[in-house]
Amino acid sequence: MTPKYKLSDDSVVVIIGSGAGGGTLANELAQRGVKCVVLEAGKHWTQADFENDEWAMFNKISWLDKRISAGGWHHTKTYPHLPAWIVKGVGGSTVHWSGVALRFRPHDFQTRTIYGEVPGANVLDWPLGYDELAPFYDLAEKKMGVAGSKASGQPEMPPNNHYRVIEAGARAVGYKQIVRPAASNSAPYDGRPACQQIGFCMQGCKIGAKWSTLYTEIPRAVATGLVELRPESMVLRIEHDKSGKATGVLYADKSGRKHLQKARVVCVAGNSIESARLLLNSASSMFPDGLGNSSGQVGRNYMNHSTAAAVSINRKPVYMYRGFDIAAVVADEVALDTKRGFFGGYYLEGLALHLPYTAAFMKPGGWGRDVTSALEMYDHMSCVWVCGEDLAREQNSITLHPTEKDQYGLPVPIVTKTYHENDERLAAHGLQQWRKLSEAVGATRVIDMPAYPASHNMGTNRMSAKPRDGVVNKWGQSHDVKNLFVSDGSQFTSSSAANPTLTIVALAIRQAGHIAEAMQRRDL
Repeated sequence: MTPKYKLSDDSVVVIIGSGAGGGTLANELAQRGVKCVVLEAGKHWTQADFENDEWAMFNKISWLDKRISAGGWHHTKTYPHLPAWIVKGVGGSTVHWSGVALRFRPHDFQTRTIYGEVPGANVLDWPLGYDELAPFYDLAEKKMGVAGSKASGQPEMPPNNHYRVIEAGARAVGYKQIVRPAASNSAPYDGRPACQQIGFCMQGCKIGAKWSTLYTEIPRAVATGLVELRPESMVLRIEHDKSGKATGVLYADKSGRKHLQKARVVCVAGNSIESARLLLNSASSMFPDGLGNSSGQVGRNYMNHSTAAAVSINRKPVYMYRGFDIAAVVADEVALDTKRGFFGGYYLEGLALHLPYTAAFMKPGGWGRDVTSALEMYDHMSCVWVCGEDLAREQNSITLHPTEKDQYGLPVPIVTKTYHENDERLAAHGLQQWRKLSEAVGATRVIDMPAYPASHNMGTNRMSAKPRDGVVNKWGQSHDVKNLFVSDGSQFTSSSAANPTLTIVALAIRQAGHIAEAMQRRDL
């Protein structure tokens, strides 16, 4: 039975967001006996609502509230009001994510130490290292059922034709690390069925083979009787008392009525844009620049990976859309190697697009014979997404529009991003290597595409050892407000080249233990 906590109940942990961070945190806390209220801005979709249709699901689940793209990136022209491609709904972007589950490498936690001072960037070491997080990576892989992981015991995902084409090209140019770390069941696991290779993974997994908090963490948390889920509850601000302690969360329900839910602890897990926006919106006389923002770093250091995309037209049909959406992931370029002319590394991720998305992303807003002649060869296409390290830059930021408001009466967020020259060199190298890989197996044409709206949003509330350098400590705990935590990718100090979800889940598991123990000691 779902509890109905009173708005005046100040013994609960209020979690804002139900995705990889918030959903995992809710379940982990509930399993430790902690009462929680989960506030989710979006609707509570179910698997019955999922459609194997790209545009239908994009319009149904995407966060389409107005946002403004600003800065030097191409999004100001190609996607002026869609800087990020995330989900507004229970489960957050774990509904939409491709399922790639990659760990950070040890050097990713020490970018300032290893890279030194990078002009035009704001790189910083994490206040924790790989060895400290490794046990939680194991727990996350087991929880999520990552295929090929020793922790889960799941066999590797069977290769589809897209995989075979990319693998052949990769090996032809000398690559050796071709992997497929998918958080989707390759065999029945944890009460969920095996992947049926339907191919609409990013539209929501209709059978539930792909891990998503929508049908794993959230239902289990609610089943404990300790967690109440409130969908269509948009959080407007976090309240605090005279001592600076967070006391509650003001939110609007689906009818627009406002409620103040009292809280013992507040955990923010709304994705990098909304989490930073919320702290900025929670400014007060005590925190004039935003809650927990004594460092001035809230909203700063926005990262979304250095990315690029391309499709290759092969001599024979590939049918990339058949099977799991991620084919081969080529990992050879992740290693540190500054001889290439840039810091960091990247993955070449064989990400299948269906025909509607291919048409939309190939040349945003454009058409013509160069596009139609390529689309005529859609069944011959292979596709790559270059996913590389994005250096933190203070000017890449989330800020509040001075006058324009959204449907909740909140200032519209401005997402400002200008690529560092390192990002541009990295992405160009990735496209060059993809072209070599494709031509090695006889591709007749390779078409570079602009990067898609960001699904990997990181930074804006970053971890730091010293309060002046960031927003939260090694536990995701605010330097300024003891009972305020950040539980999503906005706490990332660096982006690495790895897709962020596995690390978000590992950090949430670790954070839950810390919060539960601190509550038991009465430190929170």
